[in-house]
Amino acid sequence: MKLSEQWLREWVNPNKTREALSAELTLSGLEVESILPVSEKFSNVVVGLVVEVEKHPEADRLKVCKVNIGKSELLTIVCGAPNVRPDMKVPVALQGAVLPNNITIKRSKIRNVVSEGMLCSPVELGISDESAGLLELPQDAVLGQSIWEYFNFSDFVIEVAVTPNRGDCLSVLGLAKEIAALTESELTHPIDMSPVPPVISDQLTIELDEPEGCPRYCGRIIRGVNADAATPLWMKERLRRSGIRSISAIVDVMNYLMLELGQPMHSFDLQRIEGGIHVRLANQGETLTLLDGQTLTLNEEVLLIADDKKPLAIAGVMGGLDSAVTLLTKDIFLESAFFNPNAIARSLRIHKAGSESSYRYQRGIDPTLQANAIEYATKLILKIAGGTPAPLVDISNKTYLPAPKKILLRTHRIEKIIGIPIEESTIESILKRLGFVCVKNAGGFEVTVPARRKDVEQEIDLIEEVIRLYGYEELPATRACPELQINKSPENKFTVASIRNILSDLGYHEVITYSFIDKKMQKLLDPDNEPKALINPITADMTVMRTNLWPGLLNTFSYNQNRQQSRVRIFETGLRFINQKTGSLAQERVLGGLISGSVLPLQWGEKPRPVDFFDLKGDLETILKIKSGTRPPFLFKNEAKHAALHPGYTAEIVNRDGEVIGLCGALHPSILQILDYSDKIYVFEIRLDALEMTTLPQFKEISRFPEIRRDIAIFIDQTVPSQAIQDTIVNVGGNLLQEVIVFDVYEGKGVPPHCKSIALALTLQHESRTLVDEDVTDVVERVIGALKQRFAAELRG
Repeated sequence: MKLSEQWLREWVNPNKTREALSAELTLSGLEVESILPVSEKFSNVVVGLVVEVEKHPEADRLKVCKVNIGKSELLTIVCGAPNVRPDMKVPVALQGAVLPNNITIKRSKIRNVVSEGMLCSPVELGISDESAGLLELPQDAVLGQSIWEYFNFSDFVIEVAVTPNRGDCLSVLGLAKEIAALTESELTHPIDMSPVPPVISDQLTIELDEPEGCPRYCGRIIRGVNADAATPLWMKERLRRSGIRSISAIVDVMNYLMLELGQPMHSFDLQRIEGGIHVRLANQGETLTLLDGQTLTLNEEVLLIADDKKPLAIAGVMGGLDSAVTLLTKDIFLESAFFNPNAIARSLRIHKAGSESSYRYQRGIDPTLQANAIEYATKLILKIAGGTPAPLVDISNKTYLPAPKKILLRTHRIEKIIGIPIEESTIESILKRLGFVCVKNAGGFEVTVPARRKDVEQEIDLIEEVIRLYGYEELPATRACPELQINKSPENKFTVASIRNILSDLGYHEVITYSFIDKKMQKLLDPDNEPKALINPITADMTVMRTNLWPGLLNTFSYNQNRQQSRVRIFETGLRFINQKTGSLAQERVLGGLISGSVLPLQWGEKPRPVDFFDLKGDLETILKIKSGTRPPFLFKNEAKHAALHPGYTAEIVNRDGEVIGLCGALHPSILQILDYSDKIYVFEIRLDALEMTTLPQFKEISRFPEIRRDIAIFIDQTVPSQAIQDTIVNVGGNLLQEVIVFDVYEGKGVPPHCKSIALALTLQHESRTLVDEDVTDVVERVIGALKQRFAAELRG
């Protein structure tokens, strides 16, 4: 926010230089980004009066002017400005004047006519980038007065970076209150906001059809204004120094009020209003042409100012072109309202038609200021443009108006936070300077926070305010003495950090993606779960909460693929958000991952091979095996079905209790086609809570006796999973059986129809003796018998 130092010092004038004041503001959290003079230095430019204007004898576009600068002799000045005329007061650069562009004015001949100076435009004085002619001065300007002094160009523009939580400081008044509190200075009120006595009785009915979005609305009719009246030069200059262009008297007053008080206002042409005023939500499909010329088809979530028949403006954002005040307007309706910041943010998100008003409304304004602002605006309009005022109409719904908050502040808590004690009298003085009301109690204070300070919501916020005004530089350096507490951490807890390390060792990269995703992507990847919609999304492609981690992983995959990174192995740990039947939102911590491309980086020693389902399954088994300490108590079952995964390459991960804890598989070909992916993609997702508790390692003495291996090969139905075969063998193998490994699978010539040949290696060992043939034969026969009985398997010859 930019503002004039002179304007600010009319409200509060501490005995500090601008540099010292800026440093204090910056230390308090309102960073002063720049302090610049309002104009480049120039000299010897005075107020002059054009007495005569004659055509130049040798040039059609030039005129010869006689100019009075308050001395006995008139100056002859040649001028080419189109707006020069007699009785016009203008800036006159005398001989020897040095202008901001370093041009020195000299006595010169222009087409054989001597010119003794130059009449100046705003561009030549460095106060505008463009102009249509000379800068016309008010008739009360004193002849011969220095233009530098007349405009008070010794003023400076201070630019302050106001943080989003301090919307109360987006005005001269708000910043003045902050400075008064910081410097213990007196806040003056140089303006009159007392009620204006009505002269006529005209009123518009005002209906708050959407009180949650607009809990307070003030309006007033003023008839017979001169909308073509000139804006006073002092107001134009203050607007310019704040970065706002002067438009017309009525509009300039609205902008001036917004800058000085922080209350955005709007004016309507009364003749364009049909019936009363309604603050309501838009009807789907309604259209409105805004002041900037764009025509919008409105969404039903947008808050409007409307009359009985049509929309007039997007509330708090921008007015409509049809109801705008023009230079021909005679009767106006003034609006001063309090709009809910969420309603304004929603309108901006939908239609992206931002303005200075919406910038302030979105951050929150003072809900007590509306009536005072409209009274002050009325006085300025009557003074500048004339008119006859009607009564003020003030409609409010207290249910939705922000109320002052009451917070308990404990003095011992302040000492605990900052490390030193602060006297209660000092605390009370600081809070009162900030406009808070303090009531002493046994443990500290009950503090009432004014509604304009929406950033102060809890005790820690009050402590921050105390420290901020007490002064960070006043806090002594002390050694931190935290209260350390060692949380209980069971030995069998498997940490997320351990999982990250394992996946990193396997060649995965960790990513962090947004929990907010595109609704279309969510529906594509998890159509069976209805996501939680956001009330106020950040962007149009972040409208719902994710129900799994795959959308973010796929977006990351696309980002890498677009940058020629075809081999991708990524994972993420985060929350997924599932709507419950009860209406609540469940947050589940999950581990998700994605692989695509070749198994190994490009090299000479191995031929390239694309990843497949079993590469992904192997990585997951690595995590599960390390987690469980021995043989993992998890199964991969191929009965799983998921809309986003290929039916033939999908498995659910089940624990020993039969509970499904995760899912893995290949992305469905139709989804690959929709997302325009050429390579196969494999994804997984596992609940982290199911991975956290591990089996503690148990010591077991290594047998000193040799292992014996026996291989068997069987014909078995193609549909029988290898896991079922291994489980059957383990169940009948007894204590001698140490390990079962599938080392060959064959289908083709020599194998019965609908069957497959599986070769298994059985490792046997005894803890205290050497095995004999009878021991091994007994185990092998039991295994073969069980496989025949359960699966009708046949032993290969």
